[in-house]
Parts: sequence; structure tokens; C-alpha cells
Amino acid sequence: MESSSCIYKDPNSPIEARVKDLLSRMTLKEKVAQMTQIERSVASPHYLQDLGIGSVMNVGGSSPFPNAKSSDWADMVDWFQKLALQSRLGIPIIYGIDAVHGNNGVYGTTIFPHNVGLGATRDADLVRRIGVATALEVRACGIQYTFAPCVAVCRDPRWGRCYESYSEDTNTVREMASIVTGLQGQPPEGHPNGYPFLAGRSFLLKDKLGFKGFVISDWEALDRLSKPLGSNYRLCVSTAVNAGTDMVMVGQKHREFVKDLIFLAESGEIPMTRIDDAVERILRVKFVAGLFEHPFADRSLLDIVGSKVLKSCER
Repeated sequence: MESSSCIYKDPNSPIEARVKDLLSRMTLKEKVAQMTQIERSVASPHYLQDLGIGSVMNVGGSSPFPNAKSSDWADMVDWFQKLALQSRLGIPIIYGIDAVHGNNGVYGTTIFPHNVGLGATRDADLVRRIGVATALEVRACGIQYTFAPCVAVCRDPRWGRCYESYSEDTNTVREMASIVTGLQGQPPEGHPNGYPFLAGRSFLLKDKLGFKGFVISDWEALDRLSKPLGSNYRLCVSTAVNAGTDMVMVGQKHREFVKDLIFLAESGEIPMTRIDDAVERILRVKFVAGLFEHPFADRSLLDIVGSKVLKSCER
């Protein structure tokens, strides 16, 4: 089909029209692929070019090679992106990284104190400026988003991620969420609390909050549902997606997840309306982020990584 007749390829068309047009052209397999996030170590041409996977991420310690710098990361992410753009519909990937106190997984970047230390400052504007500096260094790598911040209110020091909580005080955590303004410009509203997030439909407050983005699970989170739901992974997939999870960070079960989600959609256990809602949300974020027009790393940002230029963000 000629690209001129594809509304989704027209940057001057309204975003919602682009989303609807692209969704209408997708097969079930391509929709399921968009809902799947894989680790960079398995991001092969099969997944990116043939299947058209939606997202790539890296776990802590996973990198192109030891001491890889921002330019090396940009090379890797751009290579992934080139493969994705060669898929049937040319949908770009969105790459995620744990930049939880600066872009801390990349050699040579600016490292900031963990959230527990930042919360002790009670300085919301400082935290916002740290968000700006972090965003610049993440984008220099060609990466579009970070799995941060942690807005959990840590009340029990035995929790392994207490250092990622700003405080045991809810009001302090709410104030420190100013880092989101620095990272992306618009803070979120509301904090789900107390229950298994993936399984609790009432806590995925998309409609109540008017949230137009997508909800993504944490690393192998579906596997953690296996204890309350039994060892049935397909049931875990069904429960999470029907509850409103749009993209799944699948970990090691990437093949099983894709197979099970296709089966669940074809059998009607997961309605196609739920699949389409998830994919619409993912595509919308990609269009709003400008990924279809600017899919590759901004190499002009590489010179500021770890430099004094970032000090202007910190003052």
C-alpha cells in the first residue's frame, strides 16, 4: 500500500486518527507483539523485524559490553530501532531502562543519591532538576523512558527496595514526585496501594484518572502471580491483561507469553476490545513521543553526558 494513503504515516494527521488507522492494519500477532517487552539480550531480528515487538528493556547489569558508554548504548538502541522499522508496518520500539538515580547503568553518566537520600533533603525543586539532568542523559543513549521514580511509601525496612523510597511519610513522597516533572513534564496523580497491582482491576484507575498512557508490569511480575493463582502461567497472563495491564515485561518467558496471549485472544478469554485498548495506548504513547518521526538517538546530547553543562540543571 502506498505510504501516502496511510494516515498513520502522516505527521500532520491527528494522533487519534493515526492510532486508529494503524490499529486497523494490524494482525492479532502484531498486536500481541506490541504488548510484549523483551530484554535486550534476546532482541534478535526475529523479534524486532519479523514479529514487530513493541518494546525492549535491560535488567540491571545488562549492557552492550562492560563499561559501555552512552554512545555505545545509542549504537545498540539505534540498531534495534532499525530492525523494528523494517517490520511490516514499521512501528518503532520504545526502549526502557532503570535510571533510578541518574542514568546509573551507563558508564560515565552523572550519578545522584538514591531516593532515600533525596527525600531527606525535602527539596522538591532539587529533585525536579535531577529529573531534568537524568532525562538528558537517558535520551543521549537513544532511550525513551525510565522505570522511575519509585513512589512506594516504605514502612518496613526489610523491603529490599527501601532505598528507592523517598520516605515513610506519604506527603514527602508526594512532594518528591516532582522528579516526574523533570523527567517528562507532567506529574501523575493518585497512588494505588496495598494489593497485588496486576490482579486488581479496581486499582488500575485509567478511567477514573483519564489516563491515556499504558500500564506495564515489572520484571517477571506475572510469574509472581503464580503463587496465588497456581502454577498456570496462561491464567496469570489472562488475569493481568484482563485487569488492565497493557504491556508485559516478560523476562525469560517471552515465547510462552506471546503464544499464550494469542491463544487467550483467539479463544475469547481476553476480549479483543481489551487487546485493542492496550495496543491503542501503546501506539498513542509512541506517536505522542514523536517516535515515528524521530526514532533514533539525538547524538548532539552525547557531549553533555557527565559534563558541567548538567550543573545548570542542579542549581
